[in-house]
Amino acid sequence: MSNFDDLPKRDRNHVVEQQAVAAFQQRLVESGVFLLQNGDRKDYGTDCQLEVVDEERATNVRVHVQVKGTERTLNADGSVSIGIGRTNLNYLMMQPHSFYVCYHVPTCSLRFCTVEDVLRQYDHSDTDWTAQKTLTVTFRDELTVDTLRSLAALVKAGAVSSRDGRVEHILSPAADLPTLLKRAVPEIHVPSNRKAAADLLRELYEARADDVISVAFDRFAAVIGIADDVMDACYMAEINLGMADGRRSSVRVEAAVGHFEGKLRRGMHQRGSLHYTIGNAHSALGDETEARRVYGMALEDPTFMADPRMAAQLHKNLGTSIERLGAEDEAVVHYREALRLDPDLPEANNALGCHLVRIGRYEEALEHFDRADFADGCSERGASAHGWKVNVLFNLDDGRAAFREINNLLARAEAEAWIWPWCARQVRTFGRTTPENARRALSFWVRFTASHPHDVQAMWELFRVAFHAREHGVDIGRTYAGMRAFLELNIDRFGAKNAAFLWDRLGHWAQRDGDWIEAASCFRRAFDMGGGHYGYCLGTALNFQGRAEESLPILLEQATTVKADAMSWFQVAIAHEKLGSIPAAIDAYGRALALDPEYDLAMFNLGGLHWNNGDITEAAVVWRAAVARFPDHQLADKLRREIPFLDLDRSIDLI
Repeated sequence: MSNFDDLPKRDRNHVVEQQAVAAFQQRLVESGVFLLQNGDRKDYGTDCQLEVVDEERATNVRVHVQVKGTERTLNADGSVSIGIGRTNLNYLMMQPHSFYVCYHVPTCSLRFCTVEDVLRQYDHSDTDWTAQKTLTVTFRDELTVDTLRSLAALVKAGAVSSRDGRVEHILSPAADLPTLLKRAVPEIHVPSNRKAAADLLRELYEARADDVISVAFDRFAAVIGIADDVMDACYMAEINLGMADGRRSSVRVEAAVGHFEGKLRRGMHQRGSLHYTIGNAHSALGDETEARRVYGMALEDPTFMADPRMAAQLHKNLGTSIERLGAEDEAVVHYREALRLDPDLPEANNALGCHLVRIGRYEEALEHFDRADFADGCSERGASAHGWKVNVLFNLDDGRAAFREINNLLARAEAEAWIWPWCARQVRTFGRTTPENARRALSFWVRFTASHPHDVQAMWELFRVAFHAREHGVDIGRTYAGMRAFLELNIDRFGAKNAAFLWDRLGHWAQRDGDWIEAASCFRRAFDMGGGHYGYCLGTALNFQGRAEESLPILLEQATTVKADAMSWFQVAIAHEKLGSIPAAIDAYGRALALDPEYDLAMFNLGGLHWNNGDITEAAVVWRAAVARFPDHQLADKLRREIPFLDLDRSIDLI
């Protein structure tokens, strides 16, 4: 039966591949951070997928791997080379952090090479590798347990960051996404190669990309090692963010304190520099007392203080801590010392400028804000200086320049949330101080309400500044009819009190246009909503239309209850006169003149009322008094021309 013992032989390649997979799986078990999932049913370039395990929890975070085995001789440098298809590289590139594993049978060594390293190698070569069908992967590095743990931490951190970004986009209303995207920090790919990651981190820090570093902090830590000196840049980025605007991870900044204090204990680096950095960290955490103490230790290091630029920055930061502790005058001493050492230090110019604003020295403040040129690409700090310049320029009555600064700031508004509210506060305060400011303020509020359509306060300001500008003769590019339609569209957004005010302002617009019918309509709405002093305008408009029966009760209430002033009694007199109640009209004019003896029109009208009533003698007495008191009035000239026989210039006792 020996013929039945003639069985198929195992292909040697299959044996080697099984050895490779077994060695790889054993290493995964030793690492405790990866679970080997089933291989792809259709293997187009991925032998298996690894799932990251986090404290025995499955994560569904995957890494694609191609496993190779070989018995070939090592290269002269001890490396192993294996050929792959170029399309295989392309296939694995579709997933981040994919890598190749090679088991070298003769040495029982397990090696790896990332897809990134293969790509980087060929991209730096002189050959046009993109046209090749096959590529060579050279394996030099041992696939250790530590390597796998570092890779797992890197992949998981990247997946969590990507997931969180997706969740934020999913849960945000579609209308908010454009703004959200503009404020988003760019996501970067942190390579698993330690040297490449370290080089990337150094370049980002030099470029002051603190936000980007912060988002990728855990990925850099996974590749570089949390306690490594290269991580200094990550810790300092967190400190910088905390000092700039309070955005910081307190856990990371506290870890930074421990990180740099460890360097102090080991005698590493310049002590003054380390104290300066630790002081910054305490300031970022809001512990200004400790920050001040540590900054003081940096001041005592002559080597650190020998660098004028670093010494200037230290004085500025120390001044900030002292100011936050309530000793502003002492802080200013340090700001000025910083500027003595480095006159162009933006942070010190900005800090001193803010102090000068608080004490009202606006010209000096403007000089410092003009020198606060943050030319290092840190737009938020530069925007802050421009924001203060807006306030200074308004206080210096240079509204044109102030609005120019506002327009520059608004270009950054979608990326920096504080800009719109700050500018709105400034325009609300200064937008109606001059007609020209009002004209520019109107444009601002139009932009603001377009960006914040549900902000009732902003819409209120838009109407107020529009009416204010129109009252002062500024052409705001709107007709009365257009403004009324706009008001009616939005009036329900305001309470009755505010709505009454706006209807009153619109009524005055119509009044200036000479349209007393529309004026009365608006004043009626104001009076119905707000009552009180709005009755005067309504009564006046009704008088102009000859509707004295309607106006008189309203005006009498004004004159006797709401506001007993000369103007109210004057309009009461007009209403009585139109109704033919001459004695009552005479009495009302008398009350007006008693309250305001300089009310010229009331005096001339009173004389006219006596004249029309046939009482020439009394008319002459009143008119002579009026001409004597107001000799240059146009009605005085008219009376001299038209009634010369009354001898109106004859001196008499004034009534």
